Amino acid sequence: MTGPWADMGTELGERATLVQFSSAFCAPCRATRRVLAEVAGLVPGVSHVEIDAEAHLDLVRRLEIVRTPTVLVLDAAGRVVRRAAGQPRKADVIAALGRP
Repeated sequence: MTGPWADMGTELGERATLVQFSSAFCAPCRATRRVLAEVAGLVPGVSHVEIDAEAHLDLVRRLEIVRTPTVLVLDAAGRVVRRAAGQPRKADVIAALGRP
């Protein structure tokens, strides 16, 4: 990974990476994890990374994450191309990835 993602220890997806910021007591975060993992399993070249917001406060501040869950869609180079707060619907995540 490059940029702020380098210290996460995870590789970027070939096509896109779904970065989820979560917190321990966030019920919508668990549902979001399931949706994003399912999308990453369905769409070739897409990976899912979950980041504990409380453990990475410097990154949260830099990216102006104000609530959990927040999902960032990164392109293959690690640039944020979309972002959304709250629990996403699977169809919306797939649409945010665009067409192959």
